[in-house]
Amino acid sequence: MRVILWFVLTQFTGIICFAQQYAPTDQGSSVTFKIKNFGFNVDGSFTGLKGKIGFDPEHLGAASFDVTVDADKINTGNGSRDEHLRKESYFDVQNYPVIRFVSTGVTASGKKGSFIISGKLTIKGHTKDITFPFIATPMGNDYIFSGGFTIDRKDFGVGGSSTISNSLNLALTVLAKKQ
Repeated sequence: MRVILWFVLTQFTGIICFAQQYAPTDQGSSVTFKIKNFGFNVDGSFTGLKGKIGFDPEHLGAASFDVTVDADKINTGNGSRDEHLRKESYFDVQNYPVIRFVSTGVTASGKKGSFIISGKLTIKGHTKDITFPFIATPMGNDYIFSGGFTIDRKDFGVGGSSTISNSLNLALTVLAKKQ
């Protein structure tokens, strides 16, 4: 029994040690979105990127992403629109100050440097499973992770029945510094 327990513990410890630890940084990163309002594209971004990333392309079983952005730091280039989006009917930043993504798995996509990530996205207290492709580009000791996905804003209780589209496109470029 001890031999089995020792074997399981050493295997688990080995997996944890394989993933290099990184921290996403605001500077050098971008979290942008696009949505239609009255038929016109509205672009915006979020800042306040924080979190922990464990990543080694050779040991994807140990990969983990737990990343947040500050919902309060939304910027569409229109101050009064941004204030409106911070209110209860949209992001309700007073009660839900962060938007969070926690990975549940990372797999290779077949192309070098390209991967598929699955996880849970939480916005305004609503959590949904999402999966999307991303590219991991090494930059010295650091990484740039880039990808994008589309969500239905109504799945997260953001906005009511208004003139904006339900589909919101998100694009991510995350500079992660080795810890």
